[in-house]
Amino acid sequence: MDEEAQMQTCHILDLPWEDVLVPHILCFLSLQHLVSLQRVSRQFHSLIQVYLANCRTFDLSSIGPSVPKEAFCSMLKDNKVLHSLCLSSCSEWVTDKELLPVIGQNQHLQRVDMSSCVGLTRHSLVAVSLSCMHLQHLGLAHCEWVDSLSLRSLVDHCGGLQSINITACRQLKDDAICYMAKKCLKLRSLSLAVNANVTDESVEEVAKNCRGLEQLDLTGCLRVRNQSIRTLAEYCPKLQSLKVNHCHNVTESSLDPLRKRNVVIDVEPPLQRALVLLQDVLGFAPFINLQI
Repeated sequence: MDEEAQMQTCHILDLPWEDVLVPHILCFLSLQHLVSLQRVSRQFHSLIQVYLANCRTFDLSSIGPSVPKEAFCSMLKDNKVLHSLCLSSCSEWVTDKELLPVIGQNQHLQRVDMSSCVGLTRHSLVAVSLSCMHLQHLGLAHCEWVDSLSLRSLVDHCGGLQSINITACRQLKDDAICYMAKKCLKLRSLSLAVNANVTDESVEEVAKNCRGLEQLDLTGCLRVRNQSIRTLAEYCPKLQSLKVNHCHNVTESSLDPLRKRNVVIDVEPPLQRALVLLQDVLGFAPFINLQI
């Protein structure tokens, strides 16, 4: 009887950790739940450390502000197999001191998001470029510390980049963006938004070199004009999405050919905008025969 009762008593920690728990159970838990589970007991703490040492994706976007920097360092101290790292909500505490060791020991990273991490410096981007040769996706939105030299270092070593977001990286000018376009021929998604330094020169260089471009964000690029949009239409047949809101020098004459190719554009045609304004004023949409 005692033997039968003993056989029926099986705890989750009795299951093989690396063969069962790590690949088939813990992978379905959020990072927040894993951190909570780690506090249950010493055994669970050890189990979660085994999981964290072998996880391929580490995303702090949901709990970043509440994670102490010491906890971040502890969680990833044994991991050397990361493929994806997201720090987009860690701006309050992450610095080069915490990030550089993680980057240095994870040379298989393919996706890194450092958006809005204002406490980092160009040294982190240089470290990414030297360590992560297989990098494909990079988020640097609102990282005003990104400069021309660090971007050049990145594209010199990571020519396989498929997407990069450099929204509001205001130190970057045409020369750096043109250099990137010539090095990263596989780019499919690019954001140059909110940068008054970007001109037609950058957009044309991107269009002529990145023929597989699918998404381009030029929101707020005040110096971009129709000329470069026409070049974009000519050289990028795979373009699916274009954002030109607040680009006051881009008009319908250059956007219409793209609309006819079903490219999604974030600015309505002039007639559509006029109808919306009229509806706001009158309180209803008047019938207009568009066939005339």
